[in-house]
Amino acid sequence: MRFLIVGGSGFLGGELVRQCLVAGHEVAATYLTRPGKTAGVEWSPLDVRRRDDVDTLIGAFRPEAVVNAAYLQTDWATTATGAANVALAVAAAGGRLVHVSSDTVFSGAAIRYDETCLPDPISPYGAAKAAAETAVSAIAPTSVTARTSLIIGDGGSPHEALVHSLATGRARGALFTDDVRCPVHVVDLAAALLELAVSEYHGVHHVAGTDAISRYELGLLIARRDGLDADRLPTGRRADTNVPGPLDVRLECEMTQRRLRTRLRGARRFLE
Repeated sequence: MRFLIVGGSGFLGGELVRQCLVAGHEVAATYLTRPGKTAGVEWSPLDVRRRDDVDTLIGAFRPEAVVNAAYLQTDWATTATGAANVALAVAAAGGRLVHVSSDTVFSGAAIRYDETCLPDPISPYGAAKAAAETAVSAIAPTSVTARTSLIIGDGGSPHEALVHSLATGRARGALFTDDVRCPVHVVDLAAALLELAVSEYHGVHHVAGTDAISRYELGLLIARRDGLDADRLPTGRRADTNVPGPLDVRLECEMTQRRLRTRLRGARRFLE
């Protein structure tokens, strides 16, 4: 198939590009500031906030499937308006869209959320992601919206970098003991997204790990895997800070997992 990975130079985007190539797909990918390092890919600069540019690129490449992994936590236009622009262009070109969303669309009041739950965000980023979901579902009703959680890898994710910096004293901060998520491995997430892209499913799907753990517990697992001194990791409570966002959000993925061959592992397993 002809795949376009929007945001292909990011952590998740890079793994999507890699897996597409391994599977023998024709792949193009976009970047905002610098192209990814993977060879054999048609890299194109793209600011998803510029609708004409999005239309031109997707209209020229005419992908059969698009995975949109582009976002900026601090920029509403990129996260929300950009998602709408991608959906409009994909719909016009007649392709298939998988839009990557986030557990930040939830407030945490219910703690456990399955695929039928409606967004109730309490942070600006969560609100932008919720707006993106609404736009995508209205513009491209046959698309997939895939909500995920903290994305972890084999050393390349932002959270892993933070743990290393804290454990070695290169950074100040704390890992919250009351901030609970369901971390997913980037390899599992990318495989699930590509599986959904070639399926006939549509609507909201939850793609997260099976273990609900705090950011601090996740830090301990990363430190032990990487031979760091876990005792040096500083702790704190998010509830005692002004950091916006929910505390405890656990994505339930049973419906999605029944549809997938890809197994969504929990952090305690993939970090063992």
